[in-house]
Amino acid sequence: MTNAPGATTFPGRSDIINDGQTSCPSRVMLRAMKGKDTMSKRRQKPAKDLIKIPSVKPYFQRGGITLFHGESLRLLEQLPTGVAAAAITDPPYSSGGMTAGERARDPREKYCHNGKDLGRPSFGGDMRDQRSHKYWSTLWCDQLRRLVQDTGYCMIFSDWRQLPTMTDVMQAGGFVWRGVVAWNKGRGARAPHKGYFRHQAEYIIWGTNGKCRKAEHAGPFDGCIDQTVLQRDKHHMTGKPTEVMKQLVEVVPPGGLIVDPFNGSATTGVACALTGRRYIGIEQSEEYCEISAKRLEAAIAGEILKAA
Repeated sequence: MTNAPGATTFPGRSDIINDGQTSCPSRVMLRAMKGKDTMSKRRQKPAKDLIKIPSVKPYFQRGGITLFHGESLRLLEQLPTGVAAAAITDPPYSSGGMTAGERARDPREKYCHNGKDLGRPSFGGDMRDQRSHKYWSTLWCDQLRRLVQDTGYCMIFSDWRQLPTMTDVMQAGGFVWRGVVAWNKGRGARAPHKGYFRHQAEYIIWGTNGKCRKAEHAGPFDGCIDQTVLQRDKHHMTGKPTEVMKQLVEVVPPGGLIVDPFNGSATTGVACALTGRRYIGIEQSEEYCEISAKRLEAAIAGEILKAA
């Protein structure tokens, strides 16, 4: 197919043709960085290096928002050192049960009420036992530490079962563990029966790559986030609310770059697009890449796409 002069297309997305503004990523990234990135020039990487992975074309790319389709570890290893102001990610929990058999169930059985997925695709990588989950997570967390600039942030979502493991992972990966943010989903959360406390909280383990510098653009940031799950805003079986992610990306000044190796339905990317941050996401599922591209396109236009 022959494109209009200056236009750019993306693999698997023949319906997305850019207006020519992104035909030269380096120019776009330089414009995005100019006057916005408050980090020192010593910590900045040349804009042309921020979204470049050899021999891998972005699935979606517009302005400072980039999505790659592929396996997270393989692609993380190809990104240049020190490109990101923060890593914010919601990896597969490999949870949803107390036994190996319960954890090995399909995610729709573990995370969807009565097994009803409401048309959301299932996903892989959620069936590891705890030892293999910890080992695998340490590998990608170590890569995130390499990518995050000195004093930059790392945030990892977890449920209560994996919370001790993931705090170990963050430290094994080389970050300084700073604390846990609680996300309160509200009293609509389920409980197995009336003898239980409701499972109404999930957790964001956070740390820094070395010192935690004093923020000049915002802060201090809330240590507890109250936000219910809205089905119209949920595009993934375990998707997080856009409003939660908008609060988390605030740790990075506008114009800063955030990386998410488990893009899912791109809620981190949507939050970045809506608030003027840059984004690199990696997603293994092509179905979720397709969903993500539509959401990111809407968010760049200042809109939040409703779930089907």
